[in-house]
Amino acid sequence: RLVREFVAQNNTSQIKHVIQILSQEFALSQHPHSRKGGLIGLAACSIALGKDSGLYLKELIEPVLTCFNDADSRLRYYACEALYNIVKVARGSVLPHFNVLFDGLSKLAADPDPNVKSGSELLDRLLKDIVTESNQFDLVSFIPLLRERIYSNNQYARQFIISWILVLESVPDINLLDYLPEILDGLFQILGDNSKEIRKMCEVALGEFLKEIKKNPPSVKFAEMANILVIHCQASDDLIQLTAMCWMREFIQLAGRVMLPYSSGILTAVLPCLSYDDRKKNIKEVANVCNQSLMKLVIPEDDDVDEAKPPASVPAEPASEETLAKAEAAPGGESLLPRCARCHPLSLAALSFLCSSERIPVTLNLDGIVQVLDCHLHDASIGMMTRIAVLKWLYHLYIKTPRKMFRHTDSLFPILLRTLSDESDEVILKDLEVLAEIASSPAGQTEGPGPSEGPEARSSPAELHVPGRGSPLSSSGTKGMECSPSTPTMNSYFYKFMINLLRRFSSERKLLETRGAFIIRQLCLLLNAENIFHSMADILLREEDLKFASTMVHTLNTILLTSSELFQLRNQLKDLKTQESRNLFCCLYRSWCHNPVTTVSLCFLTQNYKHAYDLIQKFGDLEVTVDFLTEVDKLVQLIECPIFTYLRLQLLDVKSNPYLIKALYGLLMLLPQSSAFQLLSHRLQCVPNPELMQAAEGPKAGGGCRRPAAATIDYAELLQHFERVQSKHLEARHQRAGRGEQLERRGGP
Repeated sequence: RLVREFVAQNNTSQIKHVIQILSQEFALSQHPHSRKGGLIGLAACSIALGKDSGLYLKELIEPVLTCFNDADSRLRYYACEALYNIVKVARGSVLPHFNVLFDGLSKLAADPDPNVKSGSELLDRLLKDIVTESNQFDLVSFIPLLRERIYSNNQYARQFIISWILVLESVPDINLLDYLPEILDGLFQILGDNSKEIRKMCEVALGEFLKEIKKNPPSVKFAEMANILVIHCQASDDLIQLTAMCWMREFIQLAGRVMLPYSSGILTAVLPCLSYDDRKKNIKEVANVCNQSLMKLVIPEDDDVDEAKPPASVPAEPASEETLAKAEAAPGGESLLPRCARCHPLSLAALSFLCSSERIPVTLNLDGIVQVLDCHLHDASIGMMTRIAVLKWLYHLYIKTPRKMFRHTDSLFPILLRTLSDESDEVILKDLEVLAEIASSPAGQTEGPGPSEGPEARSSPAELHVPGRGSPLSSSGTKGMECSPSTPTMNSYFYKFMINLLRRFSSERKLLETRGAFIIRQLCLLLNAENIFHSMADILLREEDLKFASTMVHTLNTILLTSSELFQLRNQLKDLKTQESRNLFCCLYRSWCHNPVTTVSLCFLTQNYKHAYDLIQKFGDLEVTVDFLTEVDKLVQLIECPIFTYLRLQLLDVKSNPYLIKALYGLLMLLPQSSAFQLLSHRLQCVPNPELMQAAEGPKAGGGCRRPAAATIDYAELLQHFERVQSKHLEARHQRAGRGEQLERRGGP
């Protein structure tokens, strides 16, 4: 009644005096009953003031809020009731004091007393109604408080925070999306709460934000939230990780190339998820979409951007479009344009916005991406699908940005070679694709000496000792080393790759035994088979480990004679019609001399039957071992295969191919009485009597000389080379045997 009288008299000083007495002498008194009376009095003042209460809100609210911290739960309840009455009367006038009200309410939300909590909920609903119906809410000043409170660990406080976020999201005049980067991290933390109800509320809030983002991509600050998502995509909590990964998927698809600067972080988060099992199938599927979408953002124009130069725009675009793109960039240097949907049905405006965004230069942080990929390849614990994804990325980057990628090739090369020892065939296939691209890309062509020179070629105990490119081969008519360096289908890394691959086989014999043929066959599909065989033969010619050279030659010969991938190369060698094919034969022959039986099989393949006969004649001077006879046995089996159909048919023409028959009889004489002996013997019994065959007109030359083109090959010199190589092998075998005997004597009693 007193306050109403003062209001009627417009006596503001007396009104303030009454409020001051109620505050200082009662509400803030040391005596609990006085505090209760003061709170009731302040509420009565507010009711009496009515619409004028807005003029005294600071004086009315502050003492009540102080009582929110009272130790007596009944006093906290009275304070809550008093503030409810004050706010109910003042309505929209309390909004300038919203932050202090929210701060007080957030504390009461976690109050242990159920009555206080119930009262705070009533006050909370009233305040939400006021905010919802008002258009004067100061969001800017509220955000710092929200950002601070959102990190509370108390369940009730979290529930309170989420409920307010949902309310603010629902108000059309309040654009909370602008401030999402401020609270997104806190929201993801709340998503990991133990309470299912709170997790569900948080899911709903995040879902509403994502809907808004999809509706209005241009106004979203994608870049400011990218790293937040990267962190939570690596969370141990499945719900947080799945939700963050879904957001990441939408961000990549909506923002497009704006996300490229964050690629290394995204890959760090996404790649391990690709190897998840079915227990985390959803996360794995979303991560896969993220990975694929991010990969598509890398374009050939990224290779044109140099660190020392401004980013280049996509060529062949009208000047007007470039101007538009520049005009639509944000004043602070951050582009607003790329915030749009790439893979979602959007409005025409959004689509036109997309077209503009893709022309904005975004620098690709290739160094960071390569570092992440390299790190994952080195990690032995990562799953197969992750390794495959890493190799797909490397292949994609070599295709799209070869010039920049070749700056990293020297550092990547060792781990790519080590990956050839992987347990998975799929991983090896992808690895070979990357290595083949490195070896064939025009961007890998370098000036000056070949990569096989220098200390790098001699850095391992299991190295292949290969001299420089300029070293002479011999006086033969082969192309020599000039065939191994780069051709239009190869670059400077090709020869280096061949050297290191053979070095790998030399140091890891199990790899050669189990995967050697598989690796070489796949390379023959990916690269030029002739170049591969020519360069490997060239390198093996200088191999100092003769046993390895013999094993490797045997492997290459088996691939050459049996692989369907090498059908064309076999036909080329079979006819020796061109100078290139004759050069290849001579190059292969010189290395094939490391293994006598493979040398004969090469002569059979190339129809050099007289030379094959001459070689077999030399076998009498060689040391015939069990391994040697086993290889002869295998050659006999091979002669019965479809590959040598033409050879068997030539047995019908006895007069034209006398040396073929002599060579086969020579093999027969080498063999003991075994199944192979019986097989070859039966075959030779089928050779017709020349008297019964119709002779061709005029005399015919022997098998080795019936092709004029092949006459240019110096077979005498090749035979001498064979003898020299075999004498080295004999000496090496004796040395190994001698060392073995010494070791046995040392180990004896």
